[in-house]
Amino acid sequence: MRTAYKCRAYPDPEQAAILGRTFGCVRLVWNKALAERHRAWRSEGRRISYKEADAALTAWKKTEELAFLSEVSYAPLQQVLRHQYAAFAAFFAGRARHPRFKNRASRQTAHYTRSAFRIKDGELWLAKTTAPLPLVWSFDEVDLAALNPTRVVVSRDPDGRWYVTFAVDTDVPAPMPAIGHAIGIDLGVKDFAVTSDGDRIANPRHLEKKQRSLARYQRRMNRKQPGSNNRHKARTKFARASRKVRDARADFLHRTSSNLVRRADVIVIEDLAVANMMRNHRLARAISDCGWGEFRRQLEYKAGRAGRVLVVIDRWFPSSKTCSACGHLLETLSLSTRHWTCPGCRTRHDRDINAAKNIVAAGRAVAGQAPGEVCGADVGRQGISPPQSARKQKRPRRKPRESPPCEGRESNQYGTPILRHFRPPVPGSGGGAARRSRYTT
Repeated sequence: MRTAYKCRAYPDPEQAAILGRTFGCVRLVWNKALAERHRAWRSEGRRISYKEADAALTAWKKTEELAFLSEVSYAPLQQVLRHQYAAFAAFFAGRARHPRFKNRASRQTAHYTRSAFRIKDGELWLAKTTAPLPLVWSFDEVDLAALNPTRVVVSRDPDGRWYVTFAVDTDVPAPMPAIGHAIGIDLGVKDFAVTSDGDRIANPRHLEKKQRSLARYQRRMNRKQPGSNNRHKARTKFARASRKVRDARADFLHRTSSNLVRRADVIVIEDLAVANMMRNHRLARAISDCGWGEFRRQLEYKAGRAGRVLVVIDRWFPSSKTCSACGHLLETLSLSTRHWTCPGCRTRHDRDINAAKNIVAAGRAVAGQAPGEVCGADVGRQGISPPQSARKQKRPRRKPRESPPCEGRESNQYGTPILRHFRPPVPGSGGGAARRSRYTT
């Protein structure tokens, strides 16, 4: 299992100058290699392999114009080429955007492999430096002197803070004791999350609280002359204010995800299309401030470490329109309707709590089946309402992309199953082999 320890660093002026030159060379190699890839693709229609890029880097060092590349450690420069090759592989596979050019105003990083650093007596020594890098180790349960990292990443944020990240291969921790409880989570903007237990987690709205301050710092920065020291100072103040918002949001997400992992054995969430939601310009800022994607990522790796099961149900599952008591499915339900009464059993529902109850019921049905029987659209109904299909009753205007009817269990790096992209059953929709045969293979 890969674990990372990130701590603050305080380099002296000489070390800051060496690391600054390293950042500049890393940025130069990235941009020059990216420009060469663009030229080869547009003029010759071919891709440049890592072997060709590495040979080009060796040739650049021998030229008089780029001879200063030999003054810094070779490891970060080679790592840049590896990262760019992996970025293009992800781009051509459709998993990421096209790699872009780097600038000096953004976050700067340098990756050191095993041959470019050493830890001696609890101190970090980097290549091309004459003294250990001062840092503050804040992990009391881990001894830095006994640490055996596979990679060290030195970074500098736009606000001037320095960080060191140690990547370490560790054993998988022991799972947390079972609780016997499952919880469903309905994410939103007004309330960050509503659980099936009836708890509401308020949305702190970190960006909205600091929006006026950030706008003021940005206006001051735009008034300064480009390239001047005053503009650099104004940009640093803006970056510092942005970092406070980012850190506050990350702290909230870590606390919330850790609390949920401790509370339940099975955690069920929806597969939200956050990128598509961001196209709504009226809600894009509020949605980005919530950090749903980061919240799901934290739930995945924390559930894996704790031995929990994370179930991700289909985004087309009508959780808000389905009655959690009898399974009645409404034809339409506007977003402004926050409470509604079921026509079948006359139960009064809160929209978000009802959706969370349906989500956890669907997750229980999916997680409780055998690996070959995780598909299935119906469970035993509760009440006298006729069974309803798990699919939407109203035909959509545009046919959505259909997910495969049945998939096996998928495990993460910790060996814990993550069930995702299943069309889950609707609570109270009835059972029977005849209906299940439509969704199983």
